[in-house]
Amino acid sequence: MSNRTTSATGPQPRPLARRSIWAALARHGVGPLAGLLAAATAIGVGEAAAAFVRPAASPIIVVGNRFILLTPESLRRWAIREFGSNDKSVLLTGIYCTIAVLALVLGALAVRRFAFGAAGLVLFGAVGVYSALTSHGHRGSDVVPTVIATLAGGYVLKLLCALIGSMDPAAQSPSGVLGTDRRRFLKASTAVAGVAILTGFGGKALQRTRYNVAAARAKISLPAPASPAAALAADTDLGKSGQPFVTPNATFYRVDTALSLPQIDPANWSLRIHGMVDDEITLTYQQILAMPLIERWITMTCVSNEVGGDLVGNARFLGARLADVLKRAGVHSGADQLVMSSSDGMTIGAPVAAATDGRDAMLAVGMNGDPLPVAHGFPVRVVIPGLYGYVSACKWITDLEVTTFAAYDAYWVRQGYLQQAPITLSSRIDRPRSGNSVPVGGQVAIAGVAWEQHVGVSKVEISVDGGGWMPARLASVPSIDTWRQWVLPWTPTGPGAHSIRVRAWDADGNLQVGTSAQPYPGAASGWHTITVTAR
Repeated sequence: MSNRTTSATGPQPRPLARRSIWAALARHGVGPLAGLLAAATAIGVGEAAAAFVRPAASPIIVVGNRFILLTPESLRRWAIREFGSNDKSVLLTGIYCTIAVLALVLGALAVRRFAFGAAGLVLFGAVGVYSALTSHGHRGSDVVPTVIATLAGGYVLKLLCALIGSMDPAAQSPSGVLGTDRRRFLKASTAVAGVAILTGFGGKALQRTRYNVAAARAKISLPAPASPAAALAADTDLGKSGQPFVTPNATFYRVDTALSLPQIDPANWSLRIHGMVDDEITLTYQQILAMPLIERWITMTCVSNEVGGDLVGNARFLGARLADVLKRAGVHSGADQLVMSSSDGMTIGAPVAAATDGRDAMLAVGMNGDPLPVAHGFPVRVVIPGLYGYVSACKWITDLEVTTFAAYDAYWVRQGYLQQAPITLSSRIDRPRSGNSVPVGGQVAIAGVAWEQHVGVSKVEISVDGGGWMPARLASVPSIDTWRQWVLPWTPTGPGAHSIRVRAWDADGNLQVGTSAQPYPGAASGWHTITVTAR
């Protein structure tokens, strides 16, 4: 049936009520769509522009980095506890969703009065510029993608709002024919969506093409170590816990603040050592490789690790002794802190004593036989056994200043963490998992790991249902700087719930702290406890 009325004189205008319905839809439904398309275009154009500046200058990344700096430490700890190494993906998803909601609101306001939309866009742009100029390791040019993105978003919003306005019945000729303007809007919206998709995904692809160091990393042939890692004994990995002695690079935990992984060509990398030293020196990547390298098994732990948590891993690291580098520079007697800076501006403060007391602290270039993965600090990072990562493990290091703890607080210390924090004795049950079912009368392997790097673990004990402590069998270890696997055979004698608890003793005869404490401002403490059901 035709949607027009006819008469002897020809077609008649649509009823006013029907035109009013379209006007309402245009303003209240299509308006938010215009805002969403404008935001998508701004994001896409920003990614494309960042491909010609640097990936870290992407508007989304600079805002995300600024958000991290402003995030209360309690919220940051919650995110790490809930999402672990996926916390950055969750943050970026949250940013995209927030922008989408605000864009819908902005579009609805803009079709009523474009000045409102323009003001909102200017505010968005101002936040982006502020973030670009105040994030860690920022450069002046980082504002360029945000400015271009804001202009692109403003142009699209104005264009779509104008087309929506032309569909207002008050702006129509007496004929009231609106179909042409609807088609123009739909065509424009489709074109805008195409531009947003093309610039967004194309910009990301161009960033990877222009800045990805995978090809440079693949060409690296690491030299043989002057001091190889100890060979692993046959019983180093008991194969009972589900957690291998060696953590693969791909699953090694990662906790840092870098939303965009620094892409550093080793040919352009250098490390400056300065401050309270006799001679300031600068080392290139090739000079590091030319030094006598050491290879060691080292377990690393995050201070944010909960009791029983998985923010811990063990790998074979290759690198130059940090003590040799510091000796070459000549550290002054009053210096007690090494302030290490990464290429993205992060600062980590480590004790001078921990780098020079004979432990295997190193400028690492290799991990499990390969060049460092980009996510773990390629081309060079610092690894110091016996310290948590926040006071030792500087990734993508480019600057090392010898100074004092009284003179400077590194990033995490400014967030309230302890200035110095050696590893605490910890143990964990990996098998069975809490909540698992086990067979009544069948033998169950209770297994896990324990660690206190640079001290060592001498004994692990298990208690079931509050009973006496039973000694577990310990695996061999190549050094005191790694975690140690343990296993205890157990046969459930009756059905129902059973509570299993673990504790460890270190090589100095000290018992693991049993009092429960959360991981702030230092490490967590307590005996890991699980519950299983025998059936």
